[in-house]
Amino acid sequence: MHNTYMKRAVTLAATHSLHGDNGPFGAVVVRRGEVVGEGWNRVVESRDPTAHAEIVAIREACQHLGSNVLEDCVLYSSCEPCPMCLAAMYWARIPEFYFACTREDARNAGFDDDMLYRQIQLPPADRMIKAHKMPADEALRVFDQWIKNPNRIPY
Repeated sequence: MHNTYMKRAVTLAATHSLHGDNGPFGAVVVRRGEVVGEGWNRVVESRDPTAHAEIVAIREACQHLGSNVLEDCVLYSSCEPCPMCLAAMYWARIPEFYFACTREDARNAGFDDDMLYRQIQLPPADRMIKAHKMPADEALRVFDQWIKNPNRIPY
């Protein structure tokens, strides 16, 4: 079955990048043998830099299942996920994924994630996007309210 789901992810990538207005990436989320989410890169089409194939597929799966947790799902991607997509998979608690092309293959096609991997490892002040720490008193109070709220839904 793995080949079937990967073929679907690759087909989504091929079909939706044919005209050049979407990137060549596709993803499928599967739960117990059922496809519950599909996605393809829609960054340019939707004017949304977060609309990567994996993110779109995760969003669709969460809507379909009515949950923000996909702990019993598997993700299939036409390419190794970028750091943002990998982080989304962790947040969704997806325990397993399969990919076809590597990030080196993506770099050769003009999609270089290596810079992101290097930037994440740096302290915030040393990154290309400058980070500035501000006083946190009010923001810490929000966390305190959250912790004390008996109705909070941890995620």
